[in-house]
Amino acid sequence: MIVDTFSNRVRLTTTAAGRAGRVAWRGLLRSRLLRWRYRGAPIDRLYLTPQDLRTSDPSFASEIYHGHFGLAGVVALLGANSPFAVPPPSAAWMRELHGFGWLRHLHAAHDEISSEQARALVGDWITLHGEMRGLPWDPEITARRIISWLSHATVLMEGADEDFYDALMRSFALQLRYLRSAYRDAPDGLARLTGLIALAFAGLCADEHQPSSFARPKHLAEELKRQILADGGHISRNPAVLIELLHDLLPLRQCFIARDQIPPPELLTAIDRMMPMLRFFRLGDQGFARFNGMGPTPMESLAALMVHDDVQGAPVSHAEKSGYCRLVSAATVILADTGRAPPIGLSADAHAGCLSFEMSTGRHLLIVNCGVPVRDEPEWRAVSRATAAHSTLTVSDTSSSQLVGPGSPATTGHKPWLSGPVNVQARMNVRNAPAELRASHDGYDQSYGITHVRSLRLSDDGTLLEGIDQLIAPHGLKGAARDNNGKFALRFHLHPSARVEASRDGQSALIVLRDNEEWWFTTGQGQLEIEESVFLADIKGPRRTSQIVVYGAMGGATDTSVRWSLERIDAGEPQGAEKDAEPEADAE
Repeated sequence: MIVDTFSNRVRLTTTAAGRAGRVAWRGLLRSRLLRWRYRGAPIDRLYLTPQDLRTSDPSFASEIYHGHFGLAGVVALLGANSPFAVPPPSAAWMRELHGFGWLRHLHAAHDEISSEQARALVGDWITLHGEMRGLPWDPEITARRIISWLSHATVLMEGADEDFYDALMRSFALQLRYLRSAYRDAPDGLARLTGLIALAFAGLCADEHQPSSFARPKHLAEELKRQILADGGHISRNPAVLIELLHDLLPLRQCFIARDQIPPPELLTAIDRMMPMLRFFRLGDQGFARFNGMGPTPMESLAALMVHDDVQGAPVSHAEKSGYCRLVSAATVILADTGRAPPIGLSADAHAGCLSFEMSTGRHLLIVNCGVPVRDEPEWRAVSRATAAHSTLTVSDTSSSQLVGPGSPATTGHKPWLSGPVNVQARMNVRNAPAELRASHDGYDQSYGITHVRSLRLSDDGTLLEGIDQLIAPHGLKGAARDNNGKFALRFHLHPSARVEASRDGQSALIVLRDNEEWWFTTGQGQLEIEESVFLADIKGPRRTSQIVVYGAMGGATDTSVRWSLERIDAGEPQGAEKDAEPEADAE
């Protein structure tokens, strides 16, 4: 937690006012007074259907037939009802329902029954939610629905009768005209960019007399230039956003080519920058590291994107603009969060995990962060964003960043923003062995007068990681830290597949991985404990695991260091290097 300074209050107030203004303007756009803005001729026909790169599951159609509709980790029991006519089991389920991304599963079934089911469900939506009101017409959901309908127009139109076809085209036109005015009111970041991508798709796919009335190529180019950083990361610092965006940007590029148009240079350069970052965030199990909103990696979807990586070059070691560092030696991979929190309006998914790291050896995960759960549960979300849910250091049982914002997800539907360390520094040395990282942050300075400095050194054979965590208080301790002698906890969360046992001397622990590969954790300072933890980022839900915690206190010192090491002690080599590792199945 950090002190709520005047500058923080100004930024928070400005962002909250912007959110309230967007809500009010969105309501005005949907009012009867302005509905004349969306009148016009319906779209006559579609000339192109974008490819949907997201993986599909044909069994989804069978589940619908049996009255089960599973989205966002929750299953709604429909009986004989339409999913649009039953109480939604969660807000996330409702958002995915109205986004229609699940149409790809019906499309993949390749049978007439599924096609009829798809048309019936779209018809239900037009009947029940065709008027511009409520959550189904939020700009980001509208954009997602437009992209889904366009991508699966074939399954909707083939075999459709004239009445359904006309209703579908009228709804298309209405939604596009509304989105053209409302996309600016979507939250900054992925949601706003998705609105512009949907308009660009419509401009390329609609009949030749309509494109200019929907597309916003200049605005799309400007937004891509602003949101995609020079190193290929997203301005929100959430690795999951890269996967989501590339699933839309790659088909959009192909649509430009299919219509004999030159894609905007900003689109091409954004894709070229983002593709290497897919490799940057991958650990030895081929999944993404769990930072700033990243949950379980959609492995099949990620693999589908990697097919489009023409260069397949080695990722950078220091993604400075995105705020991440990567150390690789032999079969050992380490990723560390060394960046500031994103701009406050883009921080709704950001975590207080500055200087945390994850580590894999061969195909196995060793050190992890807790990550984000599959289901959108506010209680778990809040826990996952705390510093204690990350493999880093906490002071006085508080986080290095604080969650700020009006209300709570349970009452307002909005996630709190994150206000984090102001001064974060990182320096890497990967030219000479061993590879080294030294980073620091001031997240505890204003409250406790403490700066956290972390150094990591990875041997050239990848079998030894040496770390130093340093707490510096040049002007003495403040606040609660002064009262409790500067108590701190150094946490190393283990993957659920790892077993751990502490030694009797309280200074070391043995970690055994799934293939009996052994690592020895040692520290020379503090008291080592083995405690329970939870791994949230599992596709099946939260899983019990363990964490190594080193407790200590600064006392009267102004500079305290904890040295620790992780060393592989078995004779055999890890099974498989990073470059040719295959995903492993999670064990219960």
